[in-house]
Parts: sequence; C-alpha cells; structure tokens
Amino acid sequence: MRIAVTMGDPAGIGPEVIVKALAQLGGAAEWIVVGHEPVMRAAGLPAAIPVRETGGAAAVPGVLSAEAGRAALAAVREATGMCLRGEAAAMVTAPVNKEAIASTGEPFTGHTEYIAALCGAKESWMLLSGGRLRVVHVSTHISLRRACDLDTGRIARTIQAAHDAGLLLGFERPRIAVCALNPHAGEHGLFGDEEERFIAPAIRIASDAGIAAAGPVPADTAFVKAVRGAYDLVVAMYHDQGHIPAKLLGFDESVNVSLGLPIIRTSVDHGTAFDIAGKGVAGPGSMIAALRLAVRMARRREELLQRG
Repeated sequence: MRIAVTMGDPAGIGPEVIVKALAQLGGAAEWIVVGHEPVMRAAGLPAAIPVRETGGAAAVPGVLSAEAGRAALAAVREATGMCLRGEAAAMVTAPVNKEAIASTGEPFTGHTEYIAALCGAKESWMLLSGGRLRVVHVSTHISLRRACDLDTGRIARTIQAAHDAGLLLGFERPRIAVCALNPHAGEHGLFGDEEERFIAPAIRIASDAGIAAAGPVPADTAFVKAVRGAYDLVVAMYHDQGHIPAKLLGFDESVNVSLGLPIIRTSVDHGTAFDIAGKGVAGPGSMIAALRLAVRMARRREELLQRG
C-alpha cells in the first residue's frame, strides 16, 4: 500500500518530522515523499525512500518566503493528484505556512479547503482524532459570530460525515454525540433556541437515516462522556468548541483528517514551528500518528469495499 507524504513548508519542521517518523515506522507501508528532493535528502531522508519531485529551491530554516510557500503547495497538488489517479491509497500532509502561501498570491484558507477544491468536493469537514477523542466540526475557519448562524442541513451532513469517518476508523456502528451551541443546551430556550430550531431537527434527520446520533448534548459534558466511552465521535458546532478539548487531551498525538473528499487525507495537527526549524529538536509524535491513521483508514476502506 503506497502512502504519499507531502514535505510541507521546506523552511519549517515538516522535512525533519517526516524523516524521524518514517525511521520509526519502517515498512508499515510503501512510503513516497512528495516535494523537493534536495530538501528531503538534506533533512536525512534515506535513499531507499523515493521522492516525487515537484520543484522548489533551497530554503532557510525558519525564514518565511514565497518560494517555500509555492513549493509546499506544489507538493499538495501532486499528492492529491496521485490519490485521485489511484497512484496512492492516501496522503499525509506536513504543515504549511499560510502567510508564505498568501505571499504567492494563491487563495488559501487551509489544507482541507484547498484539497477539497482540487477534488471538486462541494463540502468538507475537519476531524481531529486523538487517542481518546474524535471530533468533527460543523464549521472551522470562520468567525465565532458567523459560526453561530447554524444551518440544519449542514449539521445533518456533518453528522453523516462523522458516521462515515467512524466506519473508516473501525467502528461498526459509530455512536455520535452532537454538541449543543448554548450553555446547558439552551435550557429549554432560556439561553437560546438554536438547539430546538436547528440542531435537534438535524439529529432527527440523521436518526431517520439509521445513524446513532444523540443530543443536543451540552458541550461541557459531551466530551467527558466521549472520553469515558459513551460515544465514539463528537460533532462540535464550531472550531474552538472541538479544538480545545481535543488538543488538551492529545496535543502530541492529535491528527487532522479531511472528510467529505473522495480520497483519504490525514495531517499533523501542528504548524511549521519556524522557531525550532533546523534545530533538530522537533517531535515526530503527531506525524507518526498521522501516518499510522492513514494506513489504518486506507486498509479499512479496502475492507469495506470488499464487503460491498
């Protein structure tokens, strides 16, 4: 099984954590790194691991540049194409720097949205998966004010995306907690009526489709119950509602998974860390987890396809 791994921003810690992670995982899959070969070999990538060359230039560790941003995007485009063409079973992305990419003039709000556009997907979602918690977000990179403008259809589709992801993660019938937006789930309208107007109808739609969705569950208890085993996944209404507990409980092992795409894509859940780039001290924990999860999801997808 071939897994494509993008190098990320060459001035960040991506190349370093890739090399460290692959050294630990060995032959768990057929790895192919996508990016600028001189950068990856300089980082210590063994000659036995091939590199799909996508161009680039020498990068100075920790220094932001348009050239580095352009090289990072080229790797993402190629790895996505490899997955769409069936040349790779999944892709794993090292971190990119949004400011570096913005300086190239390319429109870019995040990996998930960019890859979704390359795949022609109309909608996409972010799943954060750690050891004890798996969270899918209704909205991510928008203001909190906009995130509170809920849409029943979007919530219902998010629950469906969480269910489909749960199947790929190995759950036969994923149990999903759907978070409330307001404190105490609105307290029957005392603190807001979004639960009754938008969230509960979405849960009914999912339940009618045979999905094991519960809620609206007050957010201050939903994550506790999930960690204790009552739920397999949690649907959060907005970015920080899901990110804070996920990162608190599994910062070093959290993996970002893109949902709603025709391909499997996982990623580290940290940035380019320019402050430590080139110093050899970056920890590969999140990259190891992202690589392992990509292999696991790709194998599970094959299993489900064989079942029909």
